Amino acid sequence: MPLFRNAQFEISIAKPSGLPPPSGPEIAFAGRSNAGKSSAINTLAGHVRLAFVSKTPGRTQLLNFFRLNNGALLVDLPGYGYAAVPEKVRREWGGLIETYLKKRESLIGLVLIMDSRHPLTALDRQMINWFAASGRPMHVLLTKSDKLSRGAAAAVLQDVRRELRPLGPQVTVQLFSSLKKSGVEEAEAVIGGWLQGEPEPAHAEAGDDAVSVRREQAAEKTKAPDQGT
Repeated sequence: MPLFRNAQFEISIAKPSGLPPPSGPEIAFAGRSNAGKSSAINTLAGHVRLAFVSKTPGRTQLLNFFRLNNGALLVDLPGYGYAAVPEKVRREWGGLIETYLKKRESLIGLVLIMDSRHPLTALDRQMINWFAASGRPMHVLLTKSDKLSRGAAAAVLQDVRRELRPLGPQVTVQLFSSLKKSGVEEAEAVIGGWLQGEPEPAHAEAGDDAVSVRREQAAEKTKAPDQGT
């Protein structure tokens, strides 16, 4: 059975104090608002409404936990970078995300969603460098790849590979399309390896679109990305 199929909602958290005791390995999904995070989660799970999809960015305001069949948990984080959200709310989101990503011992890796048409924004880079310093694996989904021609999509993938190469073999990248349902198997292969404790080879690829990159030194960051623009 596919890794994320039949995922079931378990709990939503609004404050760090509400985090449940660890009860299995956790895989976090994060990304800039409107990058297609909810659609990607729904596509991986084979469920139209598992994660809430809205045309209005910033609607995911909680940490949402979903239980997988193998006992692991998918954790959907609030999207970052949506300026229309009140400052107070953005600060609360930032504190919640930072506390979870920095202190959650059961977190085994991060899936970062980036719109393939607008990858590596300033906030994306901040999140990447900040999380890469933890040494945990990170997998980047370049979503909405169906909006690009084959050549343009390949060029974006190559550019992002080059940009992230210094961050290490724990960082992988692939193209993904919720509309075409392409990239699902590649994503499951990488994330499934985390759950099995299998390190990514220095130059391995998951399918044709995912790539592992070599480690130098991650830039040091003390804060998670700001929730504003």
